[in-house]
Amino acid sequence: MRNHYVGRTFIEPLQEIRDLKVKMKLSPIKSIIAGKRIVVIDDSIVRGTTSRKIVSLLRDAGAKEIHMRIASPAVKHPCFYGIDTPEEKELISNRMSTEEIRQYIGADSLSFLSIQSLCKSSNDQDDHCLACFDGKYF
Repeated sequence: MRNHYVGRTFIEPLQEIRDLKVKMKLSPIKSIIAGKRIVVIDDSIVRGTTSRKIVSLLRDAGAKEIHMRIASPAVKHPCFYGIDTPEEKELISNRMSTEEIRQYIGADSLSFLSIQSLCKSSNDQDDHCLACFDGKYF
């Protein structure tokens, strides 16, 4: 269960604050999770803090398997156009491969949406900034 009163955790300036907010944001319901194979769909992975905590909470609640699916390409570069993303060195996908991230967060599998699939899903494919995914700034 998600507490909707806790905002985006990746923008917090300190890791301790991010960890605390993630803990406040998520509460697993053990009776629903125990013994199940779980697929978690999230919008993105920025630093990995939330994803790692989600996997940990689900494991503690007795999930048999945890598969993460990310509905965006891997965020590898900062956004200078309105989203407050950190420096490249803080972006987990900039430092690690998908397999390394999977191991870090503790999931059984991890998959990101490809840039091509993201563009294909839009009717207006040529007018989107993809800089945080591909590093090509206008």
